[in-house]
Amino acid sequence: MQQNNRTNNSGFSGLGIAPSFLEIIARLGYKNPTPIQHQAIPVALEGKDLVGIAQTGTGKTMAFGIPLIQRLNQTNGNGLIILPTRELAIQVNEVITRLGSRLGFKTVVLIGGMPIRPQIQSLSRHPDIIIATPGRLNDHLQQRTANLKNIKVVILDEADRMLDMGFAPQIKRIFQELPRERQTMLFSATLAPEIMKMATNFLKLPIRIEVAPTGSVAEHLSQEIFIIPKDDKSRLIEKLLQQYLGTTLIFTKTKHGARKLTKAIREMGHSAMEIHSNRSLAQRADAIAGFKSGKYRVLVATDIASRGIDVHNIELVINYDLPTNTEDYVHRIGRTARAGVTGHAISLVSPEQRRELREIERLIKKTLPISPVPELPPRRQPKTESPSQTNHRTFTKSKPKHRDFKPSRSRHSFRYQNRNRRR
Repeated sequence: MQQNNRTNNSGFSGLGIAPSFLEIIARLGYKNPTPIQHQAIPVALEGKDLVGIAQTGTGKTMAFGIPLIQRLNQTNGNGLIILPTRELAIQVNEVITRLGSRLGFKTVVLIGGMPIRPQIQSLSRHPDIIIATPGRLNDHLQQRTANLKNIKVVILDEADRMLDMGFAPQIKRIFQELPRERQTMLFSATLAPEIMKMATNFLKLPIRIEVAPTGSVAEHLSQEIFIIPKDDKSRLIEKLLQQYLGTTLIFTKTKHGARKLTKAIREMGHSAMEIHSNRSLAQRADAIAGFKSGKYRVLVATDIASRGIDVHNIELVINYDLPTNTEDYVHRIGRTARAGVTGHAISLVSPEQRRELREIERLIKKTLPISPVPELPPRRQPKTESPSQTNHRTFTKSKPKHRDFKPSRSRHSFRYQNRNRRR
């Protein structure tokens, strides 16, 4: 206990970080390392492979970003960070750029949904660190516009997502292009045993650092369940948004559900925006930026936003639909109560979903409190057009075009008219 107290008081010093790098970290406003940073940074600085498991929002990016930059600064090599989503890649690039720009480090972000030619131009300028999603990186490898032979440090962020959600073949192809002599680190909020077994194929005698058991949630995060029919969920959302006045992140299962709920919330009088895979990268970036700035009070998202979206001070997370993958529950609710701040998570569970609820409780090793459904506001009627608008639209639509009134000509009459013209 005394050793832990001394470590917290000494900040980032004593972890093996170079003095000049400590100054950069201090200028950026980082004072004390989080548990995952405190345990992972010394191991990573020694060049050892590791698997780091920690709750969402506990600083995993800094846990691998600091040793990545320091080790590359000491060697003549490059770094590679592989992540599952575009948003996470952009966010990680922001952190890495803040850490490494003073030391002259250049990065490139390789993600889908963006033109590939500017990425090729950036690669031709020999960046120090490549930050990429698996699909787009494989595109560059196939076109031979990216070369990984000088990669010395590899990081798989959100490793369970990439290996569990169909990225395994793409990651395997990427690792075939990497040199054998390298350091590999995997970081995630959850890492199931079967995923760990797959991950060890890419690591050499990895050290496992687990600052919190798989499925654990933040200490200051309270959770609540409402058992409610599907048709009444939007009315409960209206009630909850009246009760909780802060920023709110709502998760739906489908893109159509996100669009429909966003429209309904706007009709309730709240500023809201949606984010899902059908939105362009620019639209998704605008939604996140607007949510951060307060332009949008409510962000409605599919699971594309459940990992890696770093938005601080979210008061409330609502699971409008329970996640398909039980482990995604931890990532969803981990968007609130970050860095020691209090937060609240509410899940709307249909009566037929009690089995899914029990699976979540087994994962987090906790029985979730079920609250009685409050008195709901009246059901909103869909907006309709005025009678004059409706009549005008019907008249315009039913009016036949002018050419429909022209009498049809027979072949005989056509010849007769032509004969008369010639005369």
